[in-house]
Amino acid sequence: MDIIQLLSDNIANQIAAGEVVQRPASVVKELMENAIDAKASEVKLIIKDAGKVLIQVIDDGAGMSLTDARMSFERHATSKIRKSEDLFKIMTMGFRGEALASIAAVAQVEMKTQRSEDEVGTLLKIEGSEFKSQEPVSTTKGTSIQVKNLFFNVPARRNFLKTNAVEMKHILEEFTRVALAHPQITFEAYHNDIELYRLPADKLSKRIVDIFGKGYREQLASCEENTPFVNISGYIGKPEAAKKSRGEQYFFVNDRFIKSPYLHHAVTGAFEATIPAGAHPFYVLNIEIDPSHIDINIHPTKTEIKFDDEKAIYAILRSAVRKAIGVYNLTPSIDFESDINFANLSSARTQAEPRRSSGDSRVSISNFEKQPVSNWKSLYEGLEDTPPSLPKTLESKANDFKEKDNNEIGLSALQIHQKYIVTQVKSGLMLIDQKAAYERIFYEKYLKNLSNKAGNSQQLLFQKTLNLSAIDFSLAMDLKEAIHALGFGFEEFGQNTVLISGVPADLTEEDAGDVLKDLLNQYRINENDLKTNKTENLARSIAKRVASRSLKKLDNVEIMSLINQLFECSVPTYTPSGKAITHILDLSKLNELIGGS
Repeated sequence: MDIIQLLSDNIANQIAAGEVVQRPASVVKELMENAIDAKASEVKLIIKDAGKVLIQVIDDGAGMSLTDARMSFERHATSKIRKSEDLFKIMTMGFRGEALASIAAVAQVEMKTQRSEDEVGTLLKIEGSEFKSQEPVSTTKGTSIQVKNLFFNVPARRNFLKTNAVEMKHILEEFTRVALAHPQITFEAYHNDIELYRLPADKLSKRIVDIFGKGYREQLASCEENTPFVNISGYIGKPEAAKKSRGEQYFFVNDRFIKSPYLHHAVTGAFEATIPAGAHPFYVLNIEIDPSHIDINIHPTKTEIKFDDEKAIYAILRSAVRKAIGVYNLTPSIDFESDINFANLSSARTQAEPRRSSGDSRVSISNFEKQPVSNWKSLYEGLEDTPPSLPKTLESKANDFKEKDNNEIGLSALQIHQKYIVTQVKSGLMLIDQKAAYERIFYEKYLKNLSNKAGNSQQLLFQKTLNLSAIDFSLAMDLKEAIHALGFGFEEFGQNTVLISGVPADLTEEDAGDVLKDLLNQYRINENDLKTNKTENLARSIAKRVASRSLKKLDNVEIMSLINQLFECSVPTYTPSGKAITHILDLSKLNELIGGS
């Protein structure tokens, strides 16, 4: 009996969709790139429920004929390739129609399209690869595609989608990448009828400021290098603007977004000695190169590219960034009238030696908790009658401390460099990381507040407005109820802006905006690195950010209060991410250190 059979088109399309349509953001990417290839000057993105209910892209591009509209949903249909050699000369974004068959296999799709020379347009309706209807329609020039109820016929795939906050973050990342690559095109984005972006066609520097905020206006340094082999253009952030978290690093090759740890290393290497270790510089850089020197077909999403001479590009890129860093102080600000746009440069070919790239490795923190130290009090046994002999505070010089009366304390403790606490225990000395201790204390406090939905809040005397990125604004709205439980009071106040009326009791009015921004940023970092639920993530995020502000001088009472609060925690020896909070230096080790017996 023969057992090999051809798959039906429906099943084949669903399999293909597994590569093309991983989440709503995948659909956004494909549809927006199709609009760019259609020579659109205006592109509008409309999202409902983070793309699970609706993804709509409207463009004013060339539109399609009745036949092309129908053909665009067939497998292997494209207007960009005629022969195999064309695969190695691709300058467009997506191939209009290539991904539509995959999208239509797992959603309900409605497309309206019309060319300028046609009197009427075409309306197509497809559900799960099945054509429902095709009819003439009166519409405007261009194309409008609605993708409804993604994965409606593949419930197992739909169940793997993340929360709206996570999916919306991915959608806005794709939107941002396309918008940065094409500043000469007007873009708009809406989520649940709320306007997130309105980006008029302009120069690249203005597009960067429109997306990331006015604060970037003074941070940008122009980066440009033209060679016979490759042209590099764009902007880097000045060294002092580097951030602790990733997320604002953008590489484009021929206006297509790519990921390249190898080339990222070239940029960070150029910043060496100008930014702190672990900091990440901002950059938006386009590499223009003859397409015959690259292969963009090594990854289904085309975000990874193979160059035939990466070594040369690495050297040119590093040199260009190094030069930009070296001269930016000579130019007080970017000229926003005379600017760099990606699409204005040309490139030529040259011969070079090939080299294969090497990826970087990344270790993420595992999600674990250490067992509680239930017998911690035994560490202090035998010390009740020990006369206090250690000083309370140690300033930056070890020999400058002064002994203080601590009869009211009971146990001795001292602070070192406003970073560590040393206290005497039965077996020797205990060293406490001050920041890590506060992180554990705040984490357990905020976790309790979130569980009880009752965080203590102090009302601000004067309400504060806070401008957020579209990604953070969408995240704040999605987490609004939970953030309120932490003690923050805020409401929507215009486009990507919130009005803060209250802050957690642990914070000051001055901290309000910065901590809320930091909280949202840390939440996004945790989503990428850790697998935790919303409550756990929020508790970790705010604890880490509030604790980072605790490196200050403590008086005697504050030192002992910190110790007491720490050992009232369920896990006093480790932070939520597993970092050690305490370390005991026993007497035998102390004897070794000072040469005793």
